[in-house]
Amino acid sequence: MTVTHKSLRIGVDVGGTNTDAVILDLTPSTTTPILASFKSPTTPDVTLGIQRAISGCLEQSSTDKSRIQAIAIGTTSFVNSLVERDVRKLEKVGVIRLCGAHSRLCPPFVSFPYELRAVLEGPVWMAEGGLQVDGKEISQVDVTEIRRIAAELKRQNIRTVAVSGVYSPIDHDLKQEEQVRDILKAEIADIKITISKEVANIGLLERENATILNASLLTFAKVAVSGFRASLKALDLDVPLFLTSNDGTLMTCDQAEHFPIKTFSSGPTNSMRGANFLAGLASGGARKETALVIDVGGTTTEVGVLLPTGFPRQAGARHELCGVPLNFSMPHVHSFGLGGGSRVRVDKSTGKVTVGPDSVGYRMDQCLAFGGDTLTTTDIVVAAGRAPGVGNADLVKSVSKDVVETAQARWKTMTELALESMKTSTQDVPAYLVGGGAILAPDTLKGISKVHRFPFFDAANAVGAACAQVSGIVDTFEDTSSSPLAEVRKKVERRAIDKAVAAGADPKETVIVETEVIPIAYTSGWARFYVKAAGPWTGAAVTVGHQSEEALATKKEAETDTVEPLPPSNIRSTALPISDVPVTAATIIEYKPQITAKREWVLSETDAEWIAIGCYILGCGGGGSPYAKYLGLREMLRAGATVKIVDLAQIEKGGLVIWGGGMGSPEVSQERLVNEEYNEAVVELMNFLRGRAYPTGWQTTPNVHDKGRRGESMLPAAMSSGDGNVSSDRDVDAVQRAACIEMGTHAGVAHRPLTKDECEQALIKNTVSQAWRLGRAVALANKQSNVSNIGKILVDTLGGNKTARVLFSGKVIDVSRKIFKGHSYGEIVIQALKAEEEEDDDPSNPREKFEGTMTSKLIHNEWR
Repeated sequence: MTVTHKSLRIGVDVGGTNTDAVILDLTPSTTTPILASFKSPTTPDVTLGIQRAISGCLEQSSTDKSRIQAIAIGTTSFVNSLVERDVRKLEKVGVIRLCGAHSRLCPPFVSFPYELRAVLEGPVWMAEGGLQVDGKEISQVDVTEIRRIAAELKRQNIRTVAVSGVYSPIDHDLKQEEQVRDILKAEIADIKITISKEVANIGLLERENATILNASLLTFAKVAVSGFRASLKALDLDVPLFLTSNDGTLMTCDQAEHFPIKTFSSGPTNSMRGANFLAGLASGGARKETALVIDVGGTTTEVGVLLPTGFPRQAGARHELCGVPLNFSMPHVHSFGLGGGSRVRVDKSTGKVTVGPDSVGYRMDQCLAFGGDTLTTTDIVVAAGRAPGVGNADLVKSVSKDVVETAQARWKTMTELALESMKTSTQDVPAYLVGGGAILAPDTLKGISKVHRFPFFDAANAVGAACAQVSGIVDTFEDTSSSPLAEVRKKVERRAIDKAVAAGADPKETVIVETEVIPIAYTSGWARFYVKAAGPWTGAAVTVGHQSEEALATKKEAETDTVEPLPPSNIRSTALPISDVPVTAATIIEYKPQITAKREWVLSETDAEWIAIGCYILGCGGGGSPYAKYLGLREMLRAGATVKIVDLAQIEKGGLVIWGGGMGSPEVSQERLVNEEYNEAVVELMNFLRGRAYPTGWQTTPNVHDKGRRGESMLPAAMSSGDGNVSSDRDVDAVQRAACIEMGTHAGVAHRPLTKDECEQALIKNTVSQAWRLGRAVALANKQSNVSNIGKILVDTLGGNKTARVLFSGKVIDVSRKIFKGHSYGEIVIQALKAEEEEDDDPSNPREKFEGTMTSKLIHNEWR
């Protein structure tokens, strides 16, 4: 009896224009792993396009179906539903945030654009629960409270829920989110629930946002995955079916049904993973080099960085999708408007040639070379003789040689600028070209050691799907006080490897592909670890990282007593708008702040946003981002609050100015969002003072005039954690920092009010308006695509070279950080760009040029 060896895997990538499929032979000894590739137009019903692409591969290679091990599909179906705001595929989501008394000024949906909020926002509750940074409970989950929430969900007929808890990703023992899920399942049998710890990483707001988006797609995901399964059944393929995830690894259909958000960036990831496979195939083994991957499609070109591990460089901790801040794992990709269908225009009066950003997209029949009447980039390369076999060269003979050369030079510059923005060193690196539009790219590019077009480059996305691996990710806070940091890191890495192996990865080939340790300010014994392991799939069953619906439904019997429904916290007297006001460079230039006849500045949402950006710049990153505070203020403004800023001169003689702010770790502030902690501290301090006068503050501008230099001017002071826990002491710095740690490393601090005379003498005036101007300048630079010149823009905003200076300009090539005695210390290395790497200057206002590198260190509270 002959046993068929299942060594073949089919990869499919569903793009906006085409659906690609390939068949790979993953037998280690094979010399020709790619047996077939086929491209089929993407159909409105994507399952039909998938069937055609797979059928084309099977016919082309005469493959024996019994040798197929599995099929992996990369799809944009789920993310497109959000981009298009498709109400047929999206559901309203109820949200339960486990936070106790914290995080209430920055509620769920606060950072969503109006148009998406109108589609998705369901009832919201701030419930008991949540953890501190050390894993202790903020408060216990209140079972009766959750049951009352369930009763209200039933009353409103909401059947989709997102549950998020403060520090839930480190909740390995109490499992509060799971407890809430169990209670809801027992109360509402058909409810669909996503818990945040299974979706994203540390950062409550962004993790909660991702959880909401995921929950909104659960019904559609079930339908879509059923369609994918039906495609295989129609082809008589009885093999395991996977979808590819954002990090280039495999997901079971069950996982995809529960976590559709984890497929959102599978397209660019598949292209980069496929490029890595093709590079290794061409060189006879893994290259293990850093390379730029240039994926040219019909409308856009996407540039990503392929690391020596063979996986894409990941995006920063916070990124946006559809205007929503998120923090789940996805590749760092720079996209710009250049593709095979990009329009090429020639100004009749000046002869200037422009390329894109608009495109004919998948309607390539509109190109001249295909009988249409629109000049595109494809026509240019056909006219240049660089695309034999594409279209009809006779149809583009009328395109002048000057236009052909100028257009190619233009998109060469566009590509080089994009590549430069993604590099972190001026050293030349190789570039891998992939995608159907890769014929556009020139053979040489500045900053690139060699441009590679490997065989099957136009099907790299499907290749990436076919060779996808299995991963295990651990994102956690760990106690490092009793064990060396390296030892703790090894233990976390072992957990990541074990997690990947449990999911089906080959234990012999599973390796760590990403690891990061982030110290936590103010705490010498804790650090955050983010580790990812990955390895080839063994063919064994892939485990699912969550409990099945059936298990959850039977885990806990519903309580028999009835409870009163609990009204949600987002009940409003007036409805929110259903669309957002578009912001353009013109609207920013035209905008004027509202100043009353009494010279009072009445803040708008726009003012608040720009002030927050400016404060981040003026604070040099100290204290973290003011973004969550801005969102809290914006929510107050939307609820009808009036916020005014007055000049110091407006204060009556003898008047007092209350001052203070937040204290704690920026990392903790990502989880314990803003609440009333500062206001509570102010009330506590005023109750104590009752009008008595005391000295001024320490380590602030008022202390400049404190002759004693002993910190006496900051006494008395009060601190509140936001939940009624208040502390006060004379040893301001050391004791308040210690008390802050006891309060969860996040607190509000209020200092003794200053008289008008003291403010006149000691405070830096007009800093709010200065922050506003800086924020406006950043917003305008973004809209005008002029961020590369932001240093000079900010200097000009502040009054020119007599007021401020650009000390150095270039790219960050190295960053290091550590914690010492509760403070963060860091070093950053910046390397100047070469002259030819700089973007074009305005001849009338050129930028200052720099050479070499600059190293900046924070030592004894001084940057050097």
